[in-house]
Amino acid sequence: MAAKSVTQDAIPTLLSNPTPDSNSDLPEIIVQVTNLQPKGRAYGFDANDGKTKLKALFNSRFSPEIISGNVQNLGLIRILDYTINEIPTKAEKYMIVTKCEVVSPALETEINDGPKNEDSGIVLKPRLENEMKNEAMEIDLKPKQGTVTKSAVQIVNEQRGNMAPTARMAMTRRVHPLVSLNPYQGNWTIKVRVTSKGNMRAYKNMRGEGCVFNVELTDEDGTQIQATMFNEAAKKFYDRFQLGKVYYISKGSLRVANKQYKTVENDYEMTLNENSEVEEVASEATMIPTTKFNFVPIDHLGPYVNSKDLVDVIGVVQSVSPTLSIRRKSDNEPIPKRDVTIADESKKTIVVSLWNDLATGAGQELLDMADKSPVVAIKALRVGDFQGISLSTVGKSMLQINPETPESKKLRSWYESDGKDSAMAPIASGFSPTIKSGGRSMYTDRVPLTHITSDPSLGGDKPAFFNIRGYVSFIKPDQTMWYRACKTCNKKVTDAIGGGYWCEGCQKNDSECNLRYILIVKVSDASGEGWVSAFNDEAEKILGCSADELDQLRSQDDGSAYQSKLKAATWNSHLLRVGVTQNEYNHEKRQRITVKAVSSVDFAAESKFLLEEISKIKGSQ
Repeated sequence: MAAKSVTQDAIPTLLSNPTPDSNSDLPEIIVQVTNLQPKGRAYGFDANDGKTKLKALFNSRFSPEIISGNVQNLGLIRILDYTINEIPTKAEKYMIVTKCEVVSPALETEINDGPKNEDSGIVLKPRLENEMKNEAMEIDLKPKQGTVTKSAVQIVNEQRGNMAPTARMAMTRRVHPLVSLNPYQGNWTIKVRVTSKGNMRAYKNMRGEGCVFNVELTDEDGTQIQATMFNEAAKKFYDRFQLGKVYYISKGSLRVANKQYKTVENDYEMTLNENSEVEEVASEATMIPTTKFNFVPIDHLGPYVNSKDLVDVIGVVQSVSPTLSIRRKSDNEPIPKRDVTIADESKKTIVVSLWNDLATGAGQELLDMADKSPVVAIKALRVGDFQGISLSTVGKSMLQINPETPESKKLRSWYESDGKDSAMAPIASGFSPTIKSGGRSMYTDRVPLTHITSDPSLGGDKPAFFNIRGYVSFIKPDQTMWYRACKTCNKKVTDAIGGGYWCEGCQKNDSECNLRYILIVKVSDASGEGWVSAFNDEAEKILGCSADELDQLRSQDDGSAYQSKLKAATWNSHLLRVGVTQNEYNHEKRQRITVKAVSSVDFAAESKFLLEEISKIKGSQ
């Protein structure tokens, strides 16, 4: 086989045709790969034709081929499809290689002064048999639309003749990979799948009122970008964009993504207006991946509490509550809510609150099949500190039931073999005083109690959270310590006509109910004291018994056992995570301190913390 070298004037040929309409129209273009190096998830290089070099970037799909050594530095590749990007603010251009094939492994040296023949002294190294196989290897980053061989072109032309106009347009449409887009680029068309769709939201600011929604788009390389639509564009495209479907999109604009709000790994975000074009890909086979998850184990959710980061989780459904109606604080409108408890291989459970359509749609489906313990994967959840740690859906959250993924199959296998017979504990019960297993530390945000009680305005704008170490110094024995709760949803029940208990949330009667704590205790530390509220789970840890058990002691004749139980719960040291808010009572704002988590004191960790505090004081003197 004759030795091959670079194509003469390959770089000028590429620059003269920055966006070729069809790869079948391209002449043979062979360049040498030089200065190959990683650029994030992709690899950059200089395309060399012996006279000129051009900055270039391999699509991220090439990375495995480069890592395996199929594509090598100083090797030769044949360019089959590409895009030339030009940035007006800079004098340079660069090329995105979207399709190529290997011609030769690494040469002994870089080709200079134009292509040479064998007589001129530059000869390619002989290729071994296994290296020659690479010559025929084609790396195709898009669904097959034709090859450079004549027979393939003939086949494509025959297919086009029998197709409808829309299908023929899809065959010849120039599709850009998301990685090649930038704010300075003019006309482009992308082919993407909708992997996440947010709810339509209303907004009001100084410029007026309007509506907005966004979607997350994924192309065949797995690259993602967030697209946002406002007002008329939002109304036009909200129903057109359907989760999981594939679309051609053009006539949009890009800008640098706001890191505070971006939800995908992309330096840019897209905006579509009413003139943008969105066309569903109906019949064409696609290779675009579906929703990508980045699961966080339940016992590793601690560091995400009250952060701006959203998380993805997967778990086996343990229980599902009926739909509840909650009034929104902003406008007092009722919105549906449903709580789903899930567990994973950490043998921890957590409550996920589904809101709006997820509560009434997927939530109802989960309720109907709860006895079968389905696996559920949920994307984009906010981690809060209600009852220690809890999860809540947001507008862009999405839920899949029994997804066909390796993680789902692994979780199902664990649950069937071991999980369903294991004892599960709520993640809040593992709210450790240390930072083990990724949990939030009780030694961060530590303040004396007077730091809270001496500032009446604390918690006025938004809830504030602190950690304190204190003693329960007093518990009023005659207070209302509990309420009668529904055994299904834990909401308050009333006496039903004819006996039993009526739950407004579940809209049903029940012959029995539970008692749940609404306890108020006085907490003291070295700096002062204050009244704090503790609800059921936290109150049980403080008192050492359930509300039903304490009620039985209270109902005894002399009540001495009840008094003894309360006395035994006082002057015990606890680490408390508290939330501070402002409540209005009789047109007067009052500070309210609520216990979010309770932990016993780890004296070794406490001693280490105190020594560190002493060192800080000495260092500041």
